[in-house]
Amino acid sequence: MIFDLRYPIFQAPTGSVAGPELCSAVTQAGGMGAMGLTWASSDDAVAAVRAVRDATSGLFQANFALAFEPESLSAVLDAGLPVVTFSWGDPTPYVSTVRRSAAKFGVQVTNGLGARRAVDLGADFLVCQGVEAGGHVQANRSLWDILAGVVDAAGNVPVVAAGGIADGGGIARALATGASGAMLGTRFVATVESRAHPEYKARLLESEGQTALTLCFDGGWKQSAQRVLRNSTLETWESCGSPAAGSRPGEGETIGFSASGEAILRYEEVAPRIGFSGDIEAMCLYAGAGVGVIRDLPTAAEAIERLWREAQTQE
Repeated sequence: MIFDLRYPIFQAPTGSVAGPELCSAVTQAGGMGAMGLTWASSDDAVAAVRAVRDATSGLFQANFALAFEPESLSAVLDAGLPVVTFSWGDPTPYVSTVRRSAAKFGVQVTNGLGARRAVDLGADFLVCQGVEAGGHVQANRSLWDILAGVVDAAGNVPVVAAGGIADGGGIARALATGASGAMLGTRFVATVESRAHPEYKARLLESEGQTALTLCFDGGWKQSAQRVLRNSTLETWESCGSPAAGSRPGEGETIGFSASGEAILRYEEVAPRIGFSGDIEAMCLYAGAGVGVIRDLPTAAEAIERLWREAQTQE
């Protein structure tokens, strides 16, 4: 099994809704938990890593989106982060920093060329992302159109399939295509340990799979397409012709507040978390294309055990 995990199931680093609680629960259950630490201060990032290390002795990862400077990278490696992944940029300048630690590193890729470059850098594994992924989407082709080519280009380097996988059938298909594991995001957002707002979780469960790949919610990360649930903000924007920033309906309007009282503006890319108030439905509700099969809110451990049972019945 990849990295000697009990199950080849990876939690996607779904930004602020994936805190130490979810990360450690996934790892403790036999998968690999994850946190997104791109925007975390060094102090907050180190505290998160230490919280997970205190809760479990297993492997977990932190992701850094290289469209932004990974300011806390050295600090979390010094704190004992065991696995780091890079996406949205060239990891070359940071490889030496990782190699000075004991950590393994992975690179998110979307085609065979990217896979070969990552292998040449010495990546310990690759994450092959398809356009079906929720959140910020680096890919522009279906996972199932690119996975076999990425696996071939990776050679002996393990590949983890990501994008729209939300049940055991998707995991089984990824493994049958040559992947060594599968990464799931939305399935783990809809778990007990996730920091997602209860209404956000409820809307994931109610969804019939109606997602959109859009530039609507680009406040804070310009020109990054996001896959989200369809909601009132998106549909009003589309009905007005999908205007650019500066001409969007309701732009600058406060639609809610964070737990600390910070205003949440319409079109911000911030996913609603526990403690948020206001018009939760109108906020950015990230979801992968596989959301339509998610119908309950289990613990992370329950989700992993069920996913693996489902995957085995597909073989």
